[in-house]
Amino acid sequence: MDNIVTELMKMFPTINTYIMAGALVFARMVGFFRFAPIFNRKDFPTLVKIPFALIVTVFMVPFLSPEKTLTHCDSFALSLLLNVVVGAMIGYMAQLITIAIDCGAEMINMQMGLSSATTLDPTTQAQVSILTKMFSLMGILIFINLGGIYWLFKALMRSFEIFPMYASHIPLEQLIKMDLLIKMSSNTLYMGLQIASPVLLATLAQDIILGVISRTAPQVNVFQLSFLFKPVLGAAILVWILPMLMNIIEDYFLSFANII
Repeated sequence: MDNIVTELMKMFPTINTYIMAGALVFARMVGFFRFAPIFNRKDFPTLVKIPFALIVTVFMVPFLSPEKTLTHCDSFALSLLLNVVVGAMIGYMAQLITIAIDCGAEMINMQMGLSSATTLDPTTQAQVSILTKMFSLMGILIFINLGGIYWLFKALMRSFEIFPMYASHIPLEQLIKMDLLIKMSSNTLYMGLQIASPVLLATLAQDIILGVISRTAPQVNVFQLSFLFKPVLGAAILVWILPMLMNIIEDYFLSFANII
């Protein structure tokens, strides 16, 4: 069997090059799918991710021209590991964009008193808040509608120009724009506050009003009334500002069209 493989390699010398390049590309795809938004969701089964990553790898390898970019490879295992790390880094940077939406939803949940109102998500087999799940799905749909998947694969293809498959050193200063990474990290809290600010301000005003009522009419059970008014007021504010929120989220996503 070994002799047959050896003879095939002699007859088709590019087979070995393409197989080696395909393994490295597939390694980068695995790291990318582990952290990238949409692909890292638990309702995207692993049995679907791996064949999809393999299909994308088959289509990507010819465009990378591995026979032209082939260089000396000190350690194939090290190259595999570095490609997984690079793919994970790109996916994590993209994930930072969508985390801000979940952060804002958690703030609204806490302020409306719905943090304990969770339900079982059959796709992930975990307890999730309905409001957080709604915002997460809305953010993903907006991300897809704006061409987010195209941005992800564009960033992945550009990573092969900055960090070739066979490289043994990751050029962090070229692969990751530190200013952009710092901006995305800081915007996680800023964007979350921007999304949740209308509900936060409305519930704060309600707390002030109820506080004044409790001082002027101590016989009124203000504590019990707050449990009734907060969810109703928060839901009414959300219905009112939802179109504006969608525009804000779209502008936020468009500002990060170039991930790397």
